[in-house]
Amino acid sequence: MDKNLRYQRVYKQISDLTEKSDNLEARMCTIVALLHYKLKNFFWTGFYCLTDNQLIVRTYQGPVACMTLAKDTGVCWAAINQRKTIIVPDVHQFQGHIACDSRSNSEIVVPVFDNENNLIGVLDVDSTKFNNFAEVDAQWLEKIVKLLFK
Repeated sequence: MDKNLRYQRVYKQISDLTEKSDNLEARMCTIVALLHYKLKNFFWTGFYCLTDNQLIVRTYQGPVACMTLAKDTGVCWAAINQRKTIIVPDVHQFQGHIACDSRSNSEIVVPVFDNENNLIGVLDVDSTKFNNFAEVDAQWLEKIVKLLFK
């Protein structure tokens, strides 16, 4: 199935399910589970949230995660500091990459903003495949994280 079509279907399903609860954690859990199991090659899928100027893991699917991410290192902090989505085709070439699992080879990180445009954290997705993520992933994942605060 075409990746764009797959995202359209997953978006619709996430949108329908997240309407049933205003609870942020419940919405995060739903988004992570559906993305992880409905999209190809999502090896690790989860949220890191800013708490006391640290990125701390919240809900996720996949292997055990790093519980906190050192400030200003790795792809997640790059997305936080630049306030934009970061696509990394080969994480082994990314300066300061944090390897929570050595099987990860590519990554996409999407910043999450609340309704007042406050940065609250990131959606982080890893793949064992190199070059797994493209602009279509960025566009859809950015749209999906907005469902947290609709």
